[in-house]
Amino acid sequence: MQGSSDGSDLWNLTLQHSPIGMALVAPDGRLLRVNPAMGDMLGYDAEQLAQGGFQEITHPNDLAGDLAMVQRCLDGDIDSFRLRKRYLHRDGHVVWGDLSAALVRGTDGRPLHFISQILDVTEAEEQRARLTSTNAELERERQALEAIFETVGVGLLLIGRDGRYERMNRRHHETMRQPFPDGHDGVAGQLGHVYRLDGQTLMTRDEMPSYRAAQGEEFDDYAYWVGDDPLTRSAYSTSARQVRSASGEKLGAALAYQDITDLMRAMQVKDEFVSSVSHELRTPLTSVLGYLEIIGGREDLPADVAAQLRVVRRNASRLETLVSDLLHVGELGEGQLPLHRDAVDLAALVRHAVEAARALAANADVTLELDAPEHLGALLDEQRVRQVVDNLLSNAVKYSRPGGSVHVTLRRVEETVELEVRDTGIGIAPAEAAQVFERFFRGGEALQNQIPGTGLGLNIVSSIVAAHGGEVTLDSEVGRGSTFRVTLPHRDG
Repeated sequence: MQGSSDGSDLWNLTLQHSPIGMALVAPDGRLLRVNPAMGDMLGYDAEQLAQGGFQEITHPNDLAGDLAMVQRCLDGDIDSFRLRKRYLHRDGHVVWGDLSAALVRGTDGRPLHFISQILDVTEAEEQRARLTSTNAELERERQALEAIFETVGVGLLLIGRDGRYERMNRRHHETMRQPFPDGHDGVAGQLGHVYRLDGQTLMTRDEMPSYRAAQGEEFDDYAYWVGDDPLTRSAYSTSARQVRSASGEKLGAALAYQDITDLMRAMQVKDEFVSSVSHELRTPLTSVLGYLEIIGGREDLPADVAAQLRVVRRNASRLETLVSDLLHVGELGEGQLPLHRDAVDLAALVRHAVEAARALAANADVTLELDAPEHLGALLDEQRVRQVVDNLLSNAVKYSRPGGSVHVTLRRVEETVELEVRDTGIGIAPAEAAQVFERFFRGGEALQNQIPGTGLGLNIVSSIVAAHGGEVTLDSEVGRGSTFRVTLPHRDG
């Protein structure tokens, strides 16, 4: 008897102090005894819970499954069961419980009650639900990215940190045969029929876009030709970005390949047309200017005829300048811009250019100022650089308002020489600043104010400076003026 009493006391202590919800449940579902932990879990005190059954605190959608397991125990199919189910808290919210139940039978085999333990797993279940939702969202995003990856109109390539190709889309795979007819090893930098823009010089390993990207470079619009046959080859523009983890660790690179064959062939046709027309115009124009020079030298011409001849000669000279510009553009299109470097006093060159522009500036009521050293030797193509200075001065005066000013500065800066032409003219809109060096580009202000020009001057400036290994930049503000800055490597001359 004493042992039975001790066992009952131990059970009561276990029931009362267990941190896990516990209950004795009758075969019909009535809650015979409930510990405080279960009451706390569901928002009731133990007495309130003991007045009802487990059916009343079970979520309706989980009740059938719970009852089925209870019935299997009562039928003798199983002795215990475990399931995860939802309970209803007193305030209406759902509490997830991990239920373990075992049926206790009497000595005669009759079912007496269930011993139930309920562990509150609401937080874990909510986390699982969030994880499931997140995984579903990630899967939807993965499928969307997969669809974009395979249907986008550009070739896409992913390169691992070791330089090996990890993945490419169908479009890029379809284009690989042209530059690599014998197959590709899937390693960045493999050489094939890949040419520079001149269409004749094969790219080196260091120039290959995949190798540059694998070495950590990022770039945009890197253009080149692929294919051995000049008649059927294709042109591509490639951009690359590095792929990094959230911590900044390098994972590889992503490249996008855009087919620009039609654009490049159209540009070739345009350049060939411009060059052809310019050559055809130069011969008769030279003859016209020669005869105008002869006629203009006669002293027996009436004053009105002499004035008319000066107008004709001025316009013919302007046409000659335009033809020269077009021929220059044609040379650029063919990748030919020969430089004849020589020792030149750059300071003297700039002074002469400024003096030559003073008449133009005076007619436009623009002040022209120069700040330059007495001598600055350099090794460069004198004729080409004079063309740069003349174009910048002409533009600065042309786009300045009456009463404005143009300030020219020449200086040496460490291992470079810097030419700066600053005006107080109409300025260039920020959206147009990146286009001013493109051939035939005319800004909105220039068109609106009907300022004459072909849009070739700054393109010529940019190409000559680039051929010398230099750079030309622009700072401008609409209504306040522009500053063009030419930086050339300094080589003593």
